[in-house]
Amino acid sequence: MRVIISAGGTGGHIYPALSIINKIKEHNPNSEFLYIGTTDRMEHEIIPKEGIPYLGIEISGLSKNIKKSVKSFKSLMKSISIVKKEIKKFNPDIVIGVGGYVTFPVIYCAKKLGYKTLVHEQNSIPGKSNRLLIKYTDKIAVSLPGSLEYFPKEKVVYTGNPRSSEIIKAKPLKKQELGLHASKKLVLIVMGSLGSMTINNELQKIISKFKDKDYEVLIITGNNYYKDFKDKETSNVKIVPFLNNMLNVLKVCDLIVTRAGASTIAEVTAIGLPSILVPSPYVANNHQFYNAMELVNNKASILLEEKDFNANNLLEKIDYVLNNKKVYEEMHQRSLKLGNPSSNDKIYQLILELVGNDYGKDNK
Repeated sequence: MRVIISAGGTGGHIYPALSIINKIKEHNPNSEFLYIGTTDRMEHEIIPKEGIPYLGIEISGLSKNIKKSVKSFKSLMKSISIVKKEIKKFNPDIVIGVGGYVTFPVIYCAKKLGYKTLVHEQNSIPGKSNRLLIKYTDKIAVSLPGSLEYFPKEKVVYTGNPRSSEIIKAKPLKKQELGLHASKKLVLIVMGSLGSMTINNELQKIISKFKDKDYEVLIITGNNYYKDFKDKETSNVKIVPFLNNMLNVLKVCDLIVTRAGASTIAEVTAIGLPSILVPSPYVANNHQFYNAMELVNNKASILLEEKDFNANNLLEKIDYVLNNKKVYEEMHQRSLKLGNPSSNDKIYQLILELVGNDYGKDNK
């Protein structure tokens, strides 16, 4: 199978794209891929390290600033010209978009050239690119049931997020590898792949208040903020800038305090991990808040808005979950019910429907 896949900007788009690639490889090891991303975001470093052929294009999102919008439009026109040539050259069986503004020229050109197209939407409220791409894609897969209403019934399929399948396969990490105790409860605090300046500023004030707790805390700051935390570790607080084995770490956590990105939602529900969600208020359409509310309304998570993030509120909520077995078990079970661990299989079947079931014969 020949596949072009495009996703960019954040780990919430990039890692689901990698999950789809791995699923295709699992059934069709001889498949060939071309990943199209930006020249200046996370994917341009992550994807080549995975040994996947990579094409970077210069493109930026639309802005309310007129000058920036004119510049964005010019880069879009240039990228369309480049992408069109590369798609013809690669001649894929299918072109898949997994989020971020870089996907727009890729899916648009593919459809115009007559290739099969599939878009995956991770969030409860679709982003601008996926809304614009509705008429240029054959099928749209969504992570959350709440997204179904935004797309034509004949095109949309509820598959879940492919990261759900990835975490099920992940092996639990040995806590000792991170300098943690094997038997103590573990609270993970992480604010997405890039970290958060606002939350990190508050966390610096909170760290000392964990010293009398009977659980351990692992804080992932993000590479840009680690320098502010280097000397703040305590006997039960471990601080790191970034972890490549996040799925393995999640398997040994008792509670996570995190943003409400789509991949995170998929991962915690797949394993039924209780969570305290702190939606980013800086994302388009406030979509993280709506992502979080799908869990909160089902009593699988507790909401803590960024404006209310402080020592008292955070510690109170952590203690409430960890010290109340009935509450903890209910959150665990309700989270599991929202999980979709077979999401990658559903996406793969959707791909087969589009490219032809001959590829479904496991070409190994």
